[in-house]
Amino acid sequence: MASVNPFNLSDSEEEAERRPNETVDTERSPSDGAPGPPPGNPFSPPADAEPPTLLLSSNRTSPSGEGISVSVAATSAMAGSAETRVSVDVIAAQLLRDQYVLTALEFHTELLEAGRELPRLRDYFSNPGNFERQSGTPPAKDQVLGPGGPLNRAGSISTLDSLDFARYSDDGNRESDERVAESEVPSQERKNFKSSPEIQEPIRPLEKRALNFLVNEYLLKNEYKLSSITFSDENDDQDFELWDDVGLNIPKPPDLLQLYRNCGTPLPSPRDTVDVSVGVDFGDLPGNCIAQEPPKKPDLSQQQQTEVVQELEYQISLLNNEKQSLAEQMKKLQSEIQTLKRTVSSPPPATLDLGSQNTPNPCSSSATNASSTDPLSVPPTDNGQYLDIRGVSEPETVLDLPSTQNTTHAHPQSHNKLKSRPPVQFDQPNRKLSPAFLQALLSFCRMCSDSRLGAEVSRIADSEESVMLMLGRCLPHIVPNVLLAKREELIPLILCTACLHPEPKERDQLLHILFNLIKRPDDEQRQMILTGCVAFARHVGPTRVEAELLPQCWEQINHKYPERRLLVAESCGALAPYLPKEIRSSLVLSMLQQMLAEDKADMVREAVVKSLGIIMGYIDDPDKYSQGFELMLLSLGDPSERVVSAVHQVFIPAFAAWTTELGTLQTALIPSLLARIEKLLTQGEHGLDEHKLHVFLSALQSLIPPLFAVVLQNAPFTSRAKLHGDIPAIEVTRFPRPASPLQDVATIIGSREMLSALLLLYDHQLEHEGTTGWDSLLWVVNQLLPQLIEIVGRINVTSSTCVHEFSRFFWRLCRTFGKIFTNAKVKPQFQEILRLSEENVDVSAGNDILTKATVPIYATGVLTCYNQEEDRKLLVGFLEDVMTTLSLSHAPLDSLKASFVELGANPVYHELLLTVLWYGVVHTSALVRCTAARMFELLVKGVNETLVAQRVVPALITLSSDPEISVRISTIPAFGTIMETVTQKELLERVKMQLASFLEDPQYQDQHSLHMEIIRTFGRVGPNAEPRFRDEFVLPHLHKLALANNSQAVESKRIDIATQLFEAYSALSCCFISEEVMVNHFLPGLRCLRADMEQLSPEHEVILSSMIKECEIKVENRGMADAQGSMSIASSLVGEDAKTKFLSKMGQLTTSGAMLANVFQRKK
Repeated sequence: MASVNPFNLSDSEEEAERRPNETVDTERSPSDGAPGPPPGNPFSPPADAEPPTLLLSSNRTSPSGEGISVSVAATSAMAGSAETRVSVDVIAAQLLRDQYVLTALEFHTELLEAGRELPRLRDYFSNPGNFERQSGTPPAKDQVLGPGGPLNRAGSISTLDSLDFARYSDDGNRESDERVAESEVPSQERKNFKSSPEIQEPIRPLEKRALNFLVNEYLLKNEYKLSSITFSDENDDQDFELWDDVGLNIPKPPDLLQLYRNCGTPLPSPRDTVDVSVGVDFGDLPGNCIAQEPPKKPDLSQQQQTEVVQELEYQISLLNNEKQSLAEQMKKLQSEIQTLKRTVSSPPPATLDLGSQNTPNPCSSSATNASSTDPLSVPPTDNGQYLDIRGVSEPETVLDLPSTQNTTHAHPQSHNKLKSRPPVQFDQPNRKLSPAFLQALLSFCRMCSDSRLGAEVSRIADSEESVMLMLGRCLPHIVPNVLLAKREELIPLILCTACLHPEPKERDQLLHILFNLIKRPDDEQRQMILTGCVAFARHVGPTRVEAELLPQCWEQINHKYPERRLLVAESCGALAPYLPKEIRSSLVLSMLQQMLAEDKADMVREAVVKSLGIIMGYIDDPDKYSQGFELMLLSLGDPSERVVSAVHQVFIPAFAAWTTELGTLQTALIPSLLARIEKLLTQGEHGLDEHKLHVFLSALQSLIPPLFAVVLQNAPFTSRAKLHGDIPAIEVTRFPRPASPLQDVATIIGSREMLSALLLLYDHQLEHEGTTGWDSLLWVVNQLLPQLIEIVGRINVTSSTCVHEFSRFFWRLCRTFGKIFTNAKVKPQFQEILRLSEENVDVSAGNDILTKATVPIYATGVLTCYNQEEDRKLLVGFLEDVMTTLSLSHAPLDSLKASFVELGANPVYHELLLTVLWYGVVHTSALVRCTAARMFELLVKGVNETLVAQRVVPALITLSSDPEISVRISTIPAFGTIMETVTQKELLERVKMQLASFLEDPQYQDQHSLHMEIIRTFGRVGPNAEPRFRDEFVLPHLHKLALANNSQAVESKRIDIATQLFEAYSALSCCFISEEVMVNHFLPGLRCLRADMEQLSPEHEVILSSMIKECEIKVENRGMADAQGSMSIASSLVGEDAKTKFLSKMGQLTTSGAMLANVFQRKK
């Protein structure tokens, strides 16, 4: 009796993959679908081996080999049992398996010395990865074997052993010797390598990209958005939206959670799930088969028989898997047969009912039966979803193809009619070839029908539904291989398939592909996708839009690319008309509200606002009014101008249209905005929030067109409006230019013809019949206008922004409601308040309305609405009256200045304003002439030089020779402004001569007020004036004034002059001054001023000393070096300490004259 092979007691199950070359040849070609017995008789032992005498089945219960139970069945095939020699390869394999590496090395050396090199040992010791642990982890058996047999591993590093990607790799068809070399890595070494915590294999680049993708996917699914964003930023070289970007040519693996749950339960190998045992009599066993010490001479035939058993077990497992696949396919085919029976029993539909297409693909039953009954059929790769011809013989396949092609040219009809057709007949050759020979002959036609693409090519759809099924299967494979720039060409195909496909899961996949078709779709590509979505929605109805399209939007609401979020925002608006009304006012509204509040991209929020406007056009739930109002305020407060613009163009008109239908435009929407403005004015007594005021007032301004439409539609004459007959066209300038078509009154009313007819009746009603019974207009006259005028009186007249905003509002209001309404209803209310008399500006009595913002808003917002001659006369008269009244009552001129600034911004009114000022120049009162002189200062900057030369300068020269000295002094700021803004030399010389007369004429030597005004003007215009004027006129006269101030006997006057001189020199110190002027005028003037400051304010004296010192140093440096031209005093400070000291001192002081005067008073 042969002894039991002791190595079999500790062999791992992986040994089945590693057979000695001397025993059984297991080499297979890479194209084999599943391992089978090798050619020839796989059970015959080699010539030098004895017949098998033992069949061994080993069930290991622990990886270490402990607790092994052995069941041995021995049959004697020979008389006598000669000793069986064990091959050296088996010994080498056992040494490597048990990690006796040194022993194996010694064994290898001895074999080399004997001239018998063993390939196993040679390969092992020549591979540095077996010792350095730097190569990839050797694959375990359960990672290599799959249900279809041992799968080839990828030949590149594009695999992740830990993720079991090898089963999907399509570049693993390598030479068999590579697989054998890989399988020869010892199993114990694999286990030690994988289980050892201190040995860590370096991560490969593609492994890192794959793990990055899975980690980012986990973060997104579990709402770690910020972490995901940070993680994406840290890996900006990777696109986490596309698995293909990883670089592995394999499908996307399961998510991280699924991998974690399955990490302890790897996919079972078929050899682990099949138990094969052989029963034997215990007496037939050799006495030492279960002894503690294994026999010394193992029998090689036992190992061979064990391998045969394992092969058979493996074949059984393959057949079981195939059986299960076929059983599943049969179930699906049976369900299809039942569906076809129902189709045959019912009359064929005349049209295609898209909403009820839920039947499977009506496949050919004959081909199906052939596929399901063939025991050698390969398990289908499509889970039985379509017809498979791989089980049909080659000749039949060839003969069926033309038949199928012919049917595609026929007119589309129901499947049962197609099935009733007789098969197409082909001419058969008059030959006597056997079918086997003919099949073998046709097998040389190179056709491939055992792959996915081959299966699709080998059959042609025979109905519309079959086409849809085929497109649903093929499109997911086509899309990734189309260039990104051309993928929009696939949109019609994807949408048509998604619309007509009967399977909801496939439709969902196709729509998912549509929304993820382009990584960052541009504007044109988004338009294509939106157009397709709308076409899809029109075709399938609201239920499927809600169930299929909206989830795609929801999935991408937080996408990292703004273009994708923009697509979502635009889709919500485009799909609004095709959604159920409950979804419009709940889910979609909530989605858009979330994006408006959270999205960081301006263009996304802009699209959100436009979509919200569309939603407001279709919403019909009155309870959503408050939510719409809050959304309007939220979007109006957006920091982006493009978002606010979209609010005025789309959202507010749509929201106003809804409130008009609800009847709340005049009762709720407009009063709510007015209440917020009043609250803002109440809270802002110490500082008005002008931005919020702008937000509310701009919203009111956008509500003027719908308000006027309400007035027209609810007028007493509305029912009398007729469209036939001669209807005059509306004047182009009748209404202000609308911000968008939605703010066009004609669009709101319905047509320009209807609007024209209503306007005729409107003007006639106002002019002849009045407003009796016209509630909508009476509300405007009796409630809206008085409240607005009251609000205008409370705003700050010095705020040019507020004055401008309210002026534009009243201008649009008056232009929209028309000239008759303005003259009859608006102007009287303002004139009632603005009673032009001296008593009306008595501040002590509380009558100070003429000093409020009501004056400029009435002048610029109401009186400028119409530009006819009588309107201009009315405006001129009003401004003249205001100027006269304010001057005679010694009131502040802020309201008049605000009117001139607002009107002066428009060149159309320059002549008009000069007319008003000339009225003041020739006025009999010196107070009015002083006011006119000061108004010229405001007007000079905006008027062209021609008008300045022809109208302004002559008026100023006239006033400069006025008998009243106060009038002459009032002209100095205007002359200074001319020096600052005008470039004509003749004008500048005339102004220079006039100012020189003020400074050099003896009659003005003691005019303290004149000197103060000149110094103040020089300090204001000097930095911006022409350098020649500054060097030759301003600085020399400042020097003279500073020198004269040293001998001033009246201390109060000396303090005032010193204050203004300090401010003027501080401003001029930043100018470029030539060396000559600096030595002759600037430094002497500073020294004179310092002499005054030594007595009046030592703190200012320190600053002046610093300025003088730095100027002197600079002059000395210029004398030593080449002349460098004029330089700035501020930039010429060379001592860092002195500069710091100067700036710190300046920071401690104020340039306010009043404050400096107080400082000087304290020093007395």
